[in-house]
Amino acid sequence: MLDFFSIFSKGGIVLWCFQGTSQIFTSSVNALIKAVILQERTGQLSYDHDNVTLKYKLDNEFELVYVVAYQKILKLSYVDKFLNDINMEFRDAYKNELQLQQFGRNFEISEMFTSILKSAEEWGRAQALAPRAMKSFEESQKSKKTVASMIERKGDDKENKKVKKVEIKVPDVKIPEPINVELSEEDLIQQKRREFAEKMAAGKNKSKPTTEKLKSPKAASKKSKESRVWPLGGAPKDMETLDYTRDKDLGESPLPQQAVYLPDPKAVGTLQGEVRDMDFESESEEEEDVEERGKNDYVPQQVSQQKKKTGIFSLFKNLVGSKTISEEDMAPVLDKMRDHLIAKNVASEIAGKLCDSVAAKLNGKVLGTFESLANTVKASLTESLVQILSPRRRVDILRDVYESQRQKRPYVMSFCGVNGVGKSTNLAKICFWLVENNFRVLIAACDTFRAGAVEQLRTHMRHLNSLHPAEKHGGLPMVQLYEKGYGKDAAGIALEAINHAQEAGIDVVMIDTAGRMQDNEPLMRALAKLIKVNEPDLVLFVGEALVGNEAVDQLVKFNQALADYSASENPHTIDGIVLTKFDTIDDKVGAAISMTYITGQPIVFIGTGQTYADLKTLNVKAVVSILMK
Repeated sequence: MLDFFSIFSKGGIVLWCFQGTSQIFTSSVNALIKAVILQERTGQLSYDHDNVTLKYKLDNEFELVYVVAYQKILKLSYVDKFLNDINMEFRDAYKNELQLQQFGRNFEISEMFTSILKSAEEWGRAQALAPRAMKSFEESQKSKKTVASMIERKGDDKENKKVKKVEIKVPDVKIPEPINVELSEEDLIQQKRREFAEKMAAGKNKSKPTTEKLKSPKAASKKSKESRVWPLGGAPKDMETLDYTRDKDLGESPLPQQAVYLPDPKAVGTLQGEVRDMDFESESEEEEDVEERGKNDYVPQQVSQQKKKTGIFSLFKNLVGSKTISEEDMAPVLDKMRDHLIAKNVASEIAGKLCDSVAAKLNGKVLGTFESLANTVKASLTESLVQILSPRRRVDILRDVYESQRQKRPYVMSFCGVNGVGKSTNLAKICFWLVENNFRVLIAACDTFRAGAVEQLRTHMRHLNSLHPAEKHGGLPMVQLYEKGYGKDAAGIALEAINHAQEAGIDVVMIDTAGRMQDNEPLMRALAKLIKVNEPDLVLFVGEALVGNEAVDQLVKFNQALADYSASENPHTIDGIVLTKFDTIDDKVGAAISMTYITGQPIVFIGTGQTYADLKTLNVKAVVSILMK
């Protein structure tokens, strides 16, 4: 039995409501509206909140929402049929009122609701008792697609290639007698010349390697022994200079080779204030550039027109206007849209959910012309992507650091992620940004596993202090390193570092943790322990912009591990994302969509280069524009 059913408009007006228990479902319905409908996550027509399962159906023509609630432990197979049936009956009964938006009156549907629910329950019982024949693999859609793709790509191509080879060889080699009889004397001469040329060419190809060996055996052997000389590769005499295992005095006379590794002093002053958005050239600016170039040069303008014609939304020319959009009309187009998003590095699961969300949003809408259809579809997908990338809450680190200063305690940031994504490097970039804003920073070296991790942070500390020397800041170093060597407990080192920062009056503590794979249970338990013991203000997940489906697996398992291993009622999970190597992906920016869709947390920073100043914030408009091209 259903516990709750309601019909309300997207403007918030409740048209009819049924409640079978004394339980209050207000918080569950509000959570559904905030987390699913307003966040453009309507691809999955089910949502769990507390112990309640909510299922809903959208009526886009009349801007209505139908919501059913029942206990999560129950598995009701008839709910989808019930929602579809009552939607059709309610539309037919009150079509005139719905078209005129007369939502002020009461809609009496008690008898309709009871009869439709009873028939749906009977249908569900009949379906449960009916014997089901198991589908064979050959009957499934997956097997058909796989077999078809194998035949098209592998079988047919090979057979065609074999046939072509036979057809080419037959007239020249296997049937010489009819040629001698039918061809004229001039044709025979041409044929003999062609055969002679082919033999000469084959002879040259066979004899060429031997002649080259006979001509210059010494040169060939000498060339194979030559070793490549890499720039800045170093030599045995440079070993002492490149040895960073011991501290060196870089005072008045630094070694000339080490000057290469010092940061550029021009970076000082570039990151004061808020971090700037990533560079972006809008479509209007591109059109203006094309028009300016088109006055003197016709070719770029023609190319730009071809790009516009071959865009993703040219696929919607197959749809017919002046009718109600149905799922059957959108199915082939959404399949191509899904492939387009996957090609942009969006995880396949997320791309499917996005397309399902667009289908649910447009199903049932009535449009007039083709132009309005294309614009509506584009606006719908753009709105969904913008809503996903827009943060639910703003992470303002500068504001939070000032608030921590007022409370006379350090602001604590923790970095986590898998191996090799650039945690320490981007920690140094964020540290440089904080120093640019006159905050003193303490780096806690809690990566006690990877060889060279502490030395890497020590090198960053020296470089940052060389850019902002202590003489300019009251004689106190702006960046300090707290380290206890290797093989120690990371949670204990972080706790000692926070206490030291409290005593020394340091503004920010940045905890660098060891890289770990999401399936490594002991290391994930250690990370959950570090976060629970030290309670950082901000937990940042550092991920690569290069990954696609892997991003979903990483974030889901990191969040799940932090929740499961913390042994707390309100576990501290990931608060934000740092997306690294963003300058290496060109237009494949789909990882940003995948990571934000999974956690719902914002992308706080993106790394766009190899220097300390290469730190930006995500431009939502830029990412969505790149995805839509």
